[in-house]
Amino acid sequence: MNLKSSYNIFSTEKPVERIIGRYDEGVRGPLVICIGGLHGNEKAGIRAIDLMLKMLEVEHITNVDFEFKGRFLGVTGHLAAVLQNQRYLEKDLNRLWTQEKIADLNHRSRETLDAEDLELYDLESLITREISEYKPERTIILDLHTTSADGGIYTIVPDHPLAIEFALGIKAPVILGFLEGLQGTTLHYFTDENFPGEITGICFEAGQHEDPASVNRAIAAITNCLRFGGCVEERHIEGRHIEVLKEYSEDLPPLTRLAYRYAIHPDEEFKMLPGFTNFQPVHKGQHLADNQNGQVLCPMDGFILMPLYQSKGEDGFFIVQPASLYKENEF
Repeated sequence: MNLKSSYNIFSTEKPVERIIGRYDEGVRGPLVICIGGLHGNEKAGIRAIDLMLKMLEVEHITNVDFEFKGRFLGVTGHLAAVLQNQRYLEKDLNRLWTQEKIADLNHRSRETLDAEDLELYDLESLITREISEYKPERTIILDLHTTSADGGIYTIVPDHPLAIEFALGIKAPVILGFLEGLQGTTLHYFTDENFPGEITGICFEAGQHEDPASVNRAIAAITNCLRFGGCVEERHIEGRHIEVLKEYSEDLPPLTRLAYRYAIHPDEEFKMLPGFTNFQPVHKGQHLADNQNGQVLCPMDGFILMPLYQSKGEDGFFIVQPASLYKENEF
């Protein structure tokens, strides 16, 4: 499975559609569903999924022994926002994934739904139908994202041994505890409680929005997920797919836990100071941002994550700390 050095993440060969594509050779195995563009200005994941599907289609030409077990489905998360290159239109689609919200949408007519509710309804229905029809023993949901800040790639997972094992297999830093700091993400919804069989949700942050290498890293994450999930054998994967994430993250903390989230209030005039990058060390009392009341100071020592450098967003920044500060036996 070959990997080029870089891609133009905004170039497309076909119109953006909900279903980017499926790959299935008829051999039973895991169901891997990959979501790109859940935030509409994060297009690297869409491009990576499209390229992965093309790579799978031609793999038998150069590798006659290649075998794919299971099914790979790539989908676009927020179609309307992708077309407008906006994170979202009215509200963050990755804060709406709750059982209560889904149940409410199922009892309403489409004419009463706003933009994000329509996207949520269509995407959830599609994924639920795919799981129901394929009936896999194992389902993996890989949600691909990028950030407005430079530096650092990472995976976000629930505090579940299998999810952590999968995430570590992707060969990128793992962040724990995000489900405690946020609500209504895909990781909250795609769990064993809501779906039959074994289901594992993973969120992968591939880098900065416009960085062409973010597409490469997203492809590598998908490849490692297919490998670790059992769809493809490691012997059929070029070593570069395994090493690209490992090399990029070699100086980053391998396992951290969310310690703090700065939530932006609706009328707050929040502005991040320039120059912060993901996993940059910060210290208690450091000036990080400003709002209408003055300076926003760092509440603790740690590493800053996802400093906000875009117009839309509910999170100003996050602080993570090494997981060794917590009970190691949790993992």
